[in-house]
Amino acid sequence: MAVITSPARSVAGRLAATDRLPTAQRAILGYYAETGRLDYRALRIKSAVDDTLDAILDDVYRGVEAAVADELGADDVAFEYETKLTLPAELTLGYLYRRALARSTPGYDPIEDVGTGIRGRLGRIDPSAPANREAREYVERAEDATSLIVQALLDGDMRDAINDDEFEDFEVQISGDPAPDRRRVAEVAQRYLQGVVEAAFDRAPDAVRAAYDDAVDRSEAHQEQDDRFRDMLAAALDGDPDAADRIEAEYKFAPVPDDSPVPDRDHDLPYLRTQYDRVGVIYQGMLNAYRGVGFDVPAAFGTSIVLAIIGAQIWLDDVDDYRDDVAEGQLTPVTAEYVLAEDDEAAYANVLSITERYFDLARDHADAAGSPLNGIAIEYILRSGTPERLPGSGG
Repeated sequence: MAVITSPARSVAGRLAATDRLPTAQRAILGYYAETGRLDYRALRIKSAVDDTLDAILDDVYRGVEAAVADELGADDVAFEYETKLTLPAELTLGYLYRRALARSTPGYDPIEDVGTGIRGRLGRIDPSAPANREAREYVERAEDATSLIVQALLDGDMRDAINDDEFEDFEVQISGDPAPDRRRVAEVAQRYLQGVVEAAFDRAPDAVRAAYDDAVDRSEAHQEQDDRFRDMLAAALDGDPDAADRIEAEYKFAPVPDDSPVPDRDHDLPYLRTQYDRVGVIYQGMLNAYRGVGFDVPAAFGTSIVLAIIGAQIWLDDVDDYRDDVAEGQLTPVTAEYVLAEDDEAAYANVLSITERYFDLARDHADAAGSPLNGIAIEYILRSGTPERLPGSGG
């Protein structure tokens, strides 16, 4: 771990603030500027995680293509699905990769299963040494668990897309069909994934299925409240004086249950209960699935992911969808703030303040867990947002 000098950190900060660099590079520079830490191992691990996720998704999509081709009688099918849902699984795999590296002997890379450095080039690294063999087995188990979890996340996300009739993220090409029916393709893809996930759950410990089912049940219970939340927003927009108070009490500051992964001292976070039930619980279930397979994932790491994902949901999706959500009567933390605040400028400032608090707490827990990748991911999320699209931003 190297410490960047103050002048270099200043340069990194200025470079991170420019739009001329790719967002991923700006995130890395921003993390360096913020913390003063240059973790070369984190960059190496991120590259390995990207390669593994690409392989997992490629395998998933090839299976979907075969299923769609069989269903539709097509000769050639190309399928991809863009989703942000895999980020927490990527971060968890990165954390497990780091643990595997720490368990191996110096000079052995259990991720690539090779010797590194001069000792590796001279053949002095023994991959079959007990510590190295165990580290390699740890990597393989982590990748197998991540494959299952990514497929389960995609299955759930596709179900949501079908329920919401939203198929713009499905990239589909079918030979002989210039305008394929994306709903039908999504339904075939979801059925295929459901079958794969169910078969994998049958082979996994019962705790894995239990964690997943519990998360899905709780998320669906939140979705069932959607009409009630829509009614609150409509009433507030119509000038009902009690509606804003209900949004405050039942949505913004709804009581947080005792089983929340967020420490009691942070239970006053705005929208914590509703957004945990909306998105955070899915990733808590993901973490519990890793634990069910036998991985020791510390609470601080999990809390960092949950807080970062809630922040990302607000900062990315809810900000981007603000005008559509208003038109469709959808209550989100962003539409709520524009009802509760005295004017647009105050609402805009509140959205920024709330998301900053989520990300600051997520950083604190990432530091406690020793996960620089989480810190870099938070910088990436921040630099991917477009808050200037909101009313009152002055943009």
